[in-house]
Amino acid sequence: MPKMKTNSSAKKRFSLTGTGKIKRKSAYKSHILTKKTTKQKRNLTHTQLVSNGDLGNVQRMLCIGK
Repeated sequence: MPKMKTNSSAKKRFSLTGTGKIKRKSAYKSHILTKKTTKQKRNLTHTQLVSNGDLGNVQRMLCIGK
C-alpha cells in the first residue's frame, strides 16, 4: 500500500506544539485592515489551537493521529 500524502496547504498553515496539539493562525488579518481597530488587529496576531470540531479534519490532512 502506498504512503499517505500530507496535504501541502495544511502543512504550511498548521504546526504541532510540544504536547501534540495543533496550532493555527487567526483569520481576518490579511487585508482590509484600515477599518479594524488596533485592539482587534493586535488580538488577531496571536496563535490559537485548532478547535475540537475541526481537529479530525486537520489531523487527516496532516496524516497524524488515528
